[in-house]
Amino acid sequence: METLLPPNARIFVAGHRGLAGSAIAAELAGAGHEVITRTRELLDLRDAEATESFLRATRPDAVVLAAARVGGIMANAMEPVAFIEDNLRIQLSVIAGAHAADVNRLLFLGSSCIYPRLAPQPIPEEALLTGPLEPTNEPYALAKIAGISQLRSYRRQYGRSYVAAMPTNLYGPGDNFDPRTAHVLPALLRRLDEARRDGRDEVTLWGSGTPRREFLHSRDLARACLLMLRVYDEELPLNVGCGADLSIAELADAIASVVGFRGRIGWDTGKPDGTPRKLLDISRLRALGFEPHVPLADGLADTYAWWRERPAG
Repeated sequence: METLLPPNARIFVAGHRGLAGSAIAAELAGAGHEVITRTRELLDLRDAEATESFLRATRPDAVVLAAARVGGIMANAMEPVAFIEDNLRIQLSVIAGAHAADVNRLLFLGSSCIYPRLAPQPIPEEALLTGPLEPTNEPYALAKIAGISQLRSYRRQYGRSYVAAMPTNLYGPGDNFDPRTAHVLPALLRRLDEARRDGRDEVTLWGSGTPRREFLHSRDLARACLLMLRVYDEELPLNVGCGADLSIAELADAIASVVGFRGRIGWDTGKPDGTPRKLLDISRLRALGFEPHVPLADGLADTYAWWRERPAG
């Protein structure tokens, strides 16, 4: 299969300190590519003029747009304005800036949140815009959908080789464990680890525990992104997942086993559950040769080990 990414390509990874971006940067470097990065302190990607100037000066062969404001149900509920506006600004700056700098290859990381709340399961890429979104993350989802439309527009009007990956729920070393903004897996891992350390015999978690979710290790996402950069060049966003899901209650039990919490897990059914089920159809990605490598049990163990090594806080 012909590669669209030259050997030793220079690639700007926007968001290289995040969960997804750090794994992608490591994968690209391991494959022999030169990874270009800038911290938020040196380059605010919401600043369109500064972003375009940076891209014109560095002239990378490709851009990976992994930078985003992300968070779980609580964070989305607390700061919906930031979730839509920051993500729109980042996307507009980076994608338009890449075009202005004549960068012809760009990979945009969206999210499985773009799909309708009651999409068919597993969710095919064609389900996009076929029904109402999940209300708890609608601003974030709408921003990501706008990014997909922006890519399509550059492809149609200018012939750019800009593509989008739609990852499922990600986890791994480098995840966000802040209880105010964390996604469900690191939030549960922290809660159950703290319960074990405090010697509690019971912990109550948000929701009913019945929603089903798919979880992909960040290293597997990185492998998929490198594959897409090399061979994928179509308008349709490409789902990136592991092809299997489990209930939040089952996830909590698996995490309890990893951290050593042996108490009772209860559920606060007055708190929102979010989408009932979200499993991606990854048949198109598999047709390119992708298969996930990291089993959930192994991924939970290495994520927990990373978390244990961090300073308290």
